[in-house]
Amino acid sequence: MTVWSCRTCAVEHADTPEPPERCAICSDDRQYVLPAGQRWTTLAELRADGRRGHLEEVEPGLTGVTVEPQVGIGQRGLLVRTPAGTLLWDPVGYVDDDLEAEVRALGGLAAIASSHPHMFGAQVAWSHRFGGVPVWVAGADREWVQREDPVVRAYEDEVEVLPGVRLVRIGGHFAGSAVAHLTGADGRGVLLSGDTVAGTPDEHWVSFLRSYPNKVPLSAAVVEVVARRVLALDFDRLYDNVGGCVRADAASWVRRSAERYTAWVRGDYDHLTGTVGEVPGRAVGAARGRLEP
Repeated sequence: MTVWSCRTCAVEHADTPEPPERCAICSDDRQYVLPAGQRWTTLAELRADGRRGHLEEVEPGLTGVTVEPQVGIGQRGLLVRTPAGTLLWDPVGYVDDDLEAEVRALGGLAAIASSHPHMFGAQVAWSHRFGGVPVWVAGADREWVQREDPVVRAYEDEVEVLPGVRLVRIGGHFAGSAVAHLTGADGRGVLLSGDTVAGTPDEHWVSFLRSYPNKVPLSAAVVEVVARRVLALDFDRLYDNVGGCVRADAASWVRRSAERYTAWVRGDYDHLTGTVGEVPGRAVGAARGRLEP
């Protein structure tokens, strides 16, 4: 039988003789199925097509994992290296002997986790290559696991997967959307935010969405809750899952970004959109709310 991988999201599916009719993750309104229809592949096929893994240091103790050419959504996984072992965060949807050897040279893996179901990637395949290390999944997103295996473990709101490395459920993008929190080599907090809090090109502002490819927003009320949960953590730097980052004062930038986002979706700046007089029940230039620390 064959372990199938969705070509669009690169999430692994069950070991079956024939591929599933559809990928439940891509059929959800946060993802998409291309006009050509549902397509499947395998790790062996991706290898034959020339895919290769690549490791690159992000900062001391944190190493990025990417695949070239891109597989699925194309996330950057992150190896969180600690004296007690390594967490693979947001695992990419590809692994082969060469990539396994490179990760082993850095100390191997002790745990695997993702920020949300779009980032499950080849999580079980990665686990099997490293002796069946636990794959941590937020209980609120447990239903989205497409390849069941004894290595999958559910947690509720928070779990310490390695000493000093915590997964914290924040919600928003998915009910179980989570962040990983750790202390960097310089003693300051680091937040691995996945899509829960996504970076922007200027490396300062961040944003929050229900669907990134389909550009579906979250409500102001939800973003206020997500921001408060994130800001309860102590962090100086933030890294998302596609290479976005905030290199300093990240908590302050998350606060400012949430305030800007909620003001826009609440209608505070409707007067700047050329629709004055046609938006009922909106005060022009209403004062913005602020999020308390």
